[in-house]
Amino acid sequence: MKQLYLGNEAVARGLYEAGVRVASAYPGTPSTEITEAAVKYPEISCEWAPNEKVATEAACGASIAGARSFCAMKHVGLNVAADPLFTMSYIGVNGGMMLAVADDPGMHSSQNEQDSRNYARAAKVPMLEPADSAECKEFTKLAYGLSEEYDTPVILRLTTRIAHSRSIVETEDRQDLPLKEYQKDPAKNVMLPAFAKPKHEKVEARTQALIRYAETTPLNRVELNGSKTGVITAGACYQYVKEAMGDTVNYCKLGLVWPLPEQLLKGFAAQCETVYVVEELDDFIENHCKALGLAVTGKEKFPRCGEFSQKLVKKLLTGEEAKSVALEETIPVRPPVMCCGCPHRGVFYALKREKVYVSGDIGCYTLGASAPLSAMDACICMGASVSALHGYNKARGPEGEKKAVAVIGDSTFIHSGITSLIDIAYNATNSVVIVLDNSITGMTGHQQNPTTGYNIKGDPAAAVDLEALCRAVGIRRVTVVDPYDLKEVTRVLKEELATEEPSVIISRRPCALLKYVKHKPALKVEPEKCIGCKSCLGIGCPAISLREGKAVIDGTQCVGCGVCTSLCPKGAIG
Repeated sequence: MKQLYLGNEAVARGLYEAGVRVASAYPGTPSTEITEAAVKYPEISCEWAPNEKVATEAACGASIAGARSFCAMKHVGLNVAADPLFTMSYIGVNGGMMLAVADDPGMHSSQNEQDSRNYARAAKVPMLEPADSAECKEFTKLAYGLSEEYDTPVILRLTTRIAHSRSIVETEDRQDLPLKEYQKDPAKNVMLPAFAKPKHEKVEARTQALIRYAETTPLNRVELNGSKTGVITAGACYQYVKEAMGDTVNYCKLGLVWPLPEQLLKGFAAQCETVYVVEELDDFIENHCKALGLAVTGKEKFPRCGEFSQKLVKKLLTGEEAKSVALEETIPVRPPVMCCGCPHRGVFYALKREKVYVSGDIGCYTLGASAPLSAMDACICMGASVSALHGYNKARGPEGEKKAVAVIGDSTFIHSGITSLIDIAYNATNSVVIVLDNSITGMTGHQQNPTTGYNIKGDPAAAVDLEALCRAVGIRRVTVVDPYDLKEVTRVLKEELATEEPSVIISRRPCALLKYVKHKPALKVEPEKCIGCKSCLGIGCPAISLREGKAVIDGTQCVGCGVCTSLCPKGAIG
């Protein structure tokens, strides 16, 4: 049967058809939909893990137990998962194991633009890169065969464009595989130095065997069109070049992007007078080609930064502008903002008003850095807000402690904020940590997490008690506030900044977009009372605007949260 699938949905279909039993992931755009689609297949046991390291370790354990297993993450999640990945490369597998990692060229929703192909080379594990949804499904199934044949985890690399575009997929039946027998084998599975040393030699031998495989596998193919120009490419870039250049150039399309072939590339280059390497981000394939002595043109023509397009490729290869439907140049830029009724808005307004240093974290609340709130000073990575605040306060001493806080979401706190809070309690800085508990994982599309009381299927599950957890790690002062109550938020904030010990403020109110949240009637502005002071605009609510010098509230957007009412000096909002 033919289906129109997102690349992520096609990966999930591949997991089903390959007989995968266990899948674990932490939601992260652009990889989230893989696990959300996989959970629809009852044969696959799916779960949201607290973080990517845990997800990878769960997949490792399932593989050792004899099941085909899977974990998914975005590119920065692979940083978190690197520890088990590198060692699992030495251990190998029992049941096949695949990791899907989704890179984000152009940083549509990410804090950096790293190229995950470097991880495959560093960990010495094979990496496949599909170029459409059909390949997403087929490469997923092939990955499990490779994993078991070569005794290795396999990485499937996606990019935003492949993960979130749709194309036709031919679906097939599931391959029902029995659970492989588990046999106790410490020499294989316990990485003591004495056992790990010979494993390194096996990994190097495996890489050489995979290079030989790369020369003949249909994952890598050559398309000769009688041209003197050749293009070596992979993934989404193959689609860009194909659409821009059609059959006017020859192609060497790589599906196995690590390890890379040698003779195949040499043979292809020998049939062309000019060879280009078209790849987003790092000069990964280009450097390999140059190490083989091939005269290729890559990053001296194509940018190292950002996402490519058909138009860009056409211009850089031919100097011609590709035809496209241009949007009106007068359309204004619409920056992302926190939603109407977002529970985080009041907290950030209070932080801005108190002029405190804000150590930020990853989530929809990162938008607190944007104008008009502009209430975030730094944002590094998941969980870093808490430990970075500790370091900031250690460096600046009491002066800094009285004017600095960390903000972190409930899901992010579970992901990697807990250990940082332990650091604050153990190493004693008078740090104030604000947990923005909106009862969901918001930024990636409302996934459950260990604080919500529900699992990935929506079934009841154990819920972390944030107050009890914070006290258990050594924080004595834990206060819960309603972020819609600006006076209470400000009072508690001042109180905790003034105290002489670490503390946690839990700002608790569900995300305004959750279906079960019942909103109040929209607020209105009484024009005769409004003096046009613009105080209400300071919270950056999309429902509030100024018209003919008076504030106006859009009733189709307002959810009646009431935060703006406390800002109006004349009581014009009600």
